[in-house]
Amino acid sequence: MNLTPDSPSPTPLSSGQREALFRLLDDENPAVSEVAKQRLISEGHGLIPWLRPHTLSNNHLLRRRAREILLHFEALDADERMRSFCRRAGEDLDLEEGCLRLAQTRFPELNIDAYRALLDDWSTRVAEWLPDDRNAAEGVLSAVHMILFQQLGLHGNETNYYEPENSYVSCVMDRRTGNPITLCTIVLLVGRRLSLPLVGIGLPAHFLCRYQSPTSQVYLDAFHGGRLLNRTDCVAFVNKLGRPFEESFLQPVSPRRMLQRMCINLEHAYENLEMRSDLVRIRAYHSLLNGG
Repeated sequence: MNLTPDSPSPTPLSSGQREALFRLLDDENPAVSEVAKQRLISEGHGLIPWLRPHTLSNNHLLRRRAREILLHFEALDADERMRSFCRRAGEDLDLEEGCLRLAQTRFPELNIDAYRALLDDWSTRVAEWLPDDRNAAEGVLSAVHMILFQQLGLHGNETNYYEPENSYVSCVMDRRTGNPITLCTIVLLVGRRLSLPLVGIGLPAHFLCRYQSPTSQVYLDAFHGGRLLNRTDCVAFVNKLGRPFEESFLQPVSPRRMLQRMCINLEHAYENLEMRSDLVRIRAYHSLLNGG
């Protein structure tokens, strides 16, 4: 999806000219329809009120073309909102907003409030299973496991690990499968609603959640079905990669760095798929999150 900023036309189109160009959108010659589309787009956001009624056209192809143009403007708006979000200072940004804004740049029609409501519902279901003693780490995590991994079926996408959809939280919520950091993000967003002491832990080549009570630390591996790990397991995982363990590996990752890590995953995915426009879009967010 092209996210080139609006280029205002030197001479605004009259209503009649707009109608004539709009009718050319179903021309048999793709080159003609594309020129008409780009000329209409060059009118900028002021075209939107005029174009909306045309999404009800009796001509199914014209309906589709009108929607495509509206989606172009929605994508531009979503991109600008995400860039603005990434420019905000501080490590402790709103991870939920960031993840959903990121997803909306890929899916401009995404209803952010609907996904917030779904997270509300999932947290309510977890709350029904929570023990009275919130310091009982395994009891709390058992409730999280029961709802998110057993009933809802969240799991790691081992078949198509590198596909972009694994890094968009809305897709992971829809499909119940994703990569380690996005699955952990869902656990964290549910946990935040319940005031659970959960943080993200960025091991090399993997991501976990940590629940810390006054008496214990327990790690949750969302990619592998929510299994519980201890510190020794984490050390063994790092050593298996052929790397010496460092205490910094078990330090909490800030929301800003989590969002940045999601962007890195998307960069790799889009680069492998040779999806140039999406790669450029994600690199811009990554740069802004990195202070660029």
